[in-house]
Amino acid sequence: MSVTKILRVSKDSFLKFINVLADIFVPIIPAIVAAGLLMALHNVLTAPHLFSAQSLVQMYPNLKGTAAFIDTLSNAPFTFLPVLIGFAATKRFGGNPFLGAAMGMMMVSPALVSGYDVSSAIAHHTLGYWNMFGLPVAQAGYQGSVIPMLAVAWILAKVEIWCHKKMPESLDYTFTPLVAILVTGILTFVIVGPVMRGVSDGITDGLLWLYNTTGPIGTGILGLMYAPLVITGLHQSFPAIETQLIANMKQTGGTFIFPIASVSNIAQGAAALAVFFLAKDKKQKGLASSASFSALLGITEPAMFGVNIKLKFPFISSIIGSGIASIYLGLTHVLAVSLGSNSVLGFISIAPHAIPSFLIACVISFVVSFTLTYVQGIRQTEDAFASIGEKETEAAEAA
Repeated sequence: MSVTKILRVSKDSFLKFINVLADIFVPIIPAIVAAGLLMALHNVLTAPHLFSAQSLVQMYPNLKGTAAFIDTLSNAPFTFLPVLIGFAATKRFGGNPFLGAAMGMMMVSPALVSGYDVSSAIAHHTLGYWNMFGLPVAQAGYQGSVIPMLAVAWILAKVEIWCHKKMPESLDYTFTPLVAILVTGILTFVIVGPVMRGVSDGITDGLLWLYNTTGPIGTGILGLMYAPLVITGLHQSFPAIETQLIANMKQTGGTFIFPIASVSNIAQGAAALAVFFLAKDKKQKGLASSASFSALLGITEPAMFGVNIKLKFPFISSIIGSGIASIYLGLTHVLAVSLGSNSVLGFISIAPHAIPSFLIACVISFVVSFTLTYVQGIRQTEDAFASIGEKETEAAEAA
């Protein structure tokens, strides 16, 4: 097999993997967004030095119960995240999603040591073990886990599909779920869970190391490359990574990807808005105005593919603006505590103390992208701005 063919197969396999992650995580994002925003609201109520030296709860003790209630609501989806992922992933892999949800429940059973406390339990020698087939099996839960549940869901679906093929029809309905859950459960707690927990912790630690080590340089590079990643579709893998970072909030503090995605989208919108002021063609002005508005609200495809990439220089200006704004995000350590709209509205998802820095980064992204696009656009000929409308008209006439 030639090197070119190997690279093409590897690329296709990787893109398929990205699409699988997107299929799994897109349906559960609303639950994560709701939980994250509730967490952000709890932080607003309890964070000191946000409105004054004291938190709102300290200033108004009557809010204490409300804050505790919101905290309970916000923690639940992250604590039982394997249930959500189990349902969505098992369905995507061709299995019964309810068996996937059941497997997720078993992995976060109250009888187990919470996944958040496993490291502490190991350090203090308080982690319990089952004796199974002469092997000590840790009674460790997987609260907030992502990668272990993905692997478990894949195994569960494959075991179930195999059972459906091999089991007599008279026994299939009753014994296939039993065998699938029992086999998957044993594999989960004996092998798959511990191994995937190590992989998950390694990825989280690696991302934290990269962020803490490279700082503004790393965030600047990601800001510069985020829009090109959107073109390739690789950004579809980010929800899985961000979910992992947010689920381990105590360790990570949140996700640094969300703020970068937000300033990148704003940059695309600002560049398209500059094109609106520069363009002479009415059709192009209409496209640029609507595309810029949607990009500023988080939907960049119309601005990116309909305006900026076609004219080239607005796209280059936008990634420069995104890169500079992302450097500022790295310098000021802006992190998001939830997922949400990657846009000017993204401040809702940002850790309360970092909201001012996030808004400044948004302004930087907008001003730099708009200015560079406008200045460069003045140097362009009128034909350059008419090209989009003319090409679309020619394509329509040809059709």
